[in-house]
Amino acid sequence: MLHAVMLRRGLLAWVSRVGGVLVLLCCSLSLLYVMTCSPPHSDDPPLSHALPRAGPNHPSLGGTGPGVGAGAGGTGGARAGASQSGGPPGAQSYQVLLQEREEQHRLHISSLKKQIAQLKEALQERSQQLKGVQESLKRAAGGPAEVQEAGVGSQGGGLGEAQGAKSQQTDLQEFLRSQLSKAEVTAGSRLPSEYAVVPFESFTLQRVYQLEMGLTRHPEEKPVRKDKREELGEVLETALHSLNAPSGQQDGSDAGKSQTSKVYSPSDFIEGITRTERDKGTLYELTFRGESSHEFRRLVLFRPFGPLLKVRNERVDTVNIPINIIVPLSRRTDKFKQFMHNFREVCVRQDGRVHLTVVYFGKEQMSEVRSTLENTSREVNFKNFTLLQLDEEFSRGRGLDVGARAWKGGNVLLFFCDVDIYFTADFLNTCRLNTQPGKKVFYPVLFSQYNPTLIYGSPEHVPSVEQQLVIKKDTGFWRDFGFGMTCQYRSDFINIGGFDIDIKGWGGEDVHLYRKYLHSNLLVVRAPSRGLFHLWHEKHCADELPPDQYRMCMQSKAMNEASHGQLGMLFFRHEIEAHLRKQKQNSNPKKT
Repeated sequence: MLHAVMLRRGLLAWVSRVGGVLVLLCCSLSLLYVMTCSPPHSDDPPLSHALPRAGPNHPSLGGTGPGVGAGAGGTGGARAGASQSGGPPGAQSYQVLLQEREEQHRLHISSLKKQIAQLKEALQERSQQLKGVQESLKRAAGGPAEVQEAGVGSQGGGLGEAQGAKSQQTDLQEFLRSQLSKAEVTAGSRLPSEYAVVPFESFTLQRVYQLEMGLTRHPEEKPVRKDKREELGEVLETALHSLNAPSGQQDGSDAGKSQTSKVYSPSDFIEGITRTERDKGTLYELTFRGESSHEFRRLVLFRPFGPLLKVRNERVDTVNIPINIIVPLSRRTDKFKQFMHNFREVCVRQDGRVHLTVVYFGKEQMSEVRSTLENTSREVNFKNFTLLQLDEEFSRGRGLDVGARAWKGGNVLLFFCDVDIYFTADFLNTCRLNTQPGKKVFYPVLFSQYNPTLIYGSPEHVPSVEQQLVIKKDTGFWRDFGFGMTCQYRSDFINIGGFDIDIKGWGGEDVHLYRKYLHSNLLVVRAPSRGLFHLWHEKHCADELPPDQYRMCMQSKAMNEASHGQLGMLFFRHEIEAHLRKQKQNSNPKKT
């Protein structure tokens, strides 16, 4: 018995010594790393008390002069200011040096913080393992055989868990390496045509140059989205850390040869290119200035995509989800009859879970609107509609707001619609599936038709509306700048504050509501909808509109007429007709 007690005390003492040695070793490694990776000391005198802080627009940072935002390490504005004010010629060089040294220290501090965090994490993991062994020994009760079994069992369990974690990590690393080997990084792959090429985007410290211009339509711009800014910032920081790492820590076969005394900073970055293969990962190639004017450093980074993870598997029942379609209207009775024809076929005969709310402005043609609704009610036995009249100037936001608040049947799904919209039964289900009270709102991107007279050549060749609903580049375009058609629950609309009812006439109210949702915690689902169409109609921009609304109206009118190529054919039609006449004359010369 005495022998067992002595053995247990010896094991506890041995474990404590091993833990102390590991803690001391980790601290020593951390101190050694800090001393090794500290930036070189500069003998230059400090200038921060005598020189102003560097300004933006340094030409070497990818900026383009005035109007380009400041980038890290930029000093172009300070140079211009010094030269215009007659400052000392050497101040600019000291200022550049000071800016670069500040950037170098910042990068080193960031790198050291990451290393210290990793060491702390490793130390904590070791401490947890030692604590587990100690608790296992304390729980052991009985003879030395039981103590020995407990120690072996705990060690075996910990060893098995460690081996399992190591195996999972190895499998993940192998998968990520396979993603790298599949991607077009070191070699190209055979492509069937030019349409299969995945183009690169190029970027500098200040600008991204892109082929897919998105909503802004700018071929070059500052990264607007926060995730894009953070992505490129992380890539640049990783590249600089790799360039400034000691030769023993650099990757690549020529790392030792390329190691120099130069410390790279963001001002050495020239440009980069990036592209994403959606099933493999994102490739980055960054170019930096080297030791001389003809020498460059290029880093290739790859962010592999991991395997798919199942997030949710749920069943959604839409049987008891009615939709209240709200349509503001003022005159335009012919368009309303066409709308009701589509409504009768899709909402009444196919779907059957729809309520229609029409908010009419004024008294003129009011009787025709009521007659159209009553005829539909008699023909298909449809009673789920509400007609509201407002004796005031037309305001789309005001009409939708009144229609939404007039509903008294609980929390209903709202679809804000216009009289010149055509939708299918599939779209109504898409509206139900992409909304959730308190969580999600749906902003579909509808397909807007061009002028059918221009598309089909003449009014006589224009087919029926149903036959015009073809999604092609010559028949229309995705109206990604429009936010008027939207699905949301009434509770979310009320809680967000509804429309700005002070906006009169055309445009502007939908953007305000859209931004309210973007500033909230609700998820905004923005996606093209193949079952939602905007039918072409001639647009009139009233002279009474304010300048900003009138400009928006004219831009929308120009984009609605025809595609770029079709408008070009109209613009150059006289030259085309002259060319055809000459061709006809040459083929049929007159007899002399």
